[in-house]
Amino acid sequence: MIRCILFDLGGVVITIDQDQAVKRFKEIGLKDAEKRLDPYTQSGIFGDLEAGAISAEQFRVELSKLVGRELTFQECRYAWTGYCKEVPQRNLETLLKLREQGYRIVLLSNTNPYMMDWALSNDFDGDGHSLKYYFDELYMSFQVKLMKPNDLFYRHVLRKEKLFPQECLFVDDGPRNVAAASQMGIQTFCPKNGTDWTKEIYEYLK
Repeated sequence: MIRCILFDLGGVVITIDQDQAVKRFKEIGLKDAEKRLDPYTQSGIFGDLEAGAISAEQFRVELSKLVGRELTFQECRYAWTGYCKEVPQRNLETLLKLREQGYRIVLLSNTNPYMMDWALSNDFDGDGHSLKYYFDELYMSFQVKLMKPNDLFYRHVLRKEKLFPQECLFVDDGPRNVAAASQMGIQTFCPKNGTDWTKEIYEYLK
């Protein structure tokens, strides 16, 4: 029986716009942004930031070197939040409804301090609530210092939540992330970025 639903942030709770992110990083001076950015798992200094190997300040310094000028925190935040196309109201309403129905709602996301500076602010939903309002617990790669699809990230969450794999449904738009969770015995659902998953999810909860 499913007791807990693990949600990815980008591509599930929020709609991701890879092209807009690339455009914004180019705006602040990163000419080869297409090569450096990935829609699912980052690498280089971008991956180091999301894995918690470097701080937001260290990332700012290194990105400044790449673009050849001093960048501010706000410029880095502006570029990173280019990934967010929209925060569909139907998704937020479904998160709250699932909590009311007795499911524990947990975030399990590859993310970084710049994205979370926005997501954990009251600007997140346009209605004065942060991401925390919709979740019971948040597990973020840069804080845990692990990234999906590393099975240690999933194991960390299961241990902290005191759950067996079969008690969880994991919702993520990344096929590799879902495959890794599935191999551990976690039930999975892989909606495509931007699609309406709010009704289909109940098929996985039966």
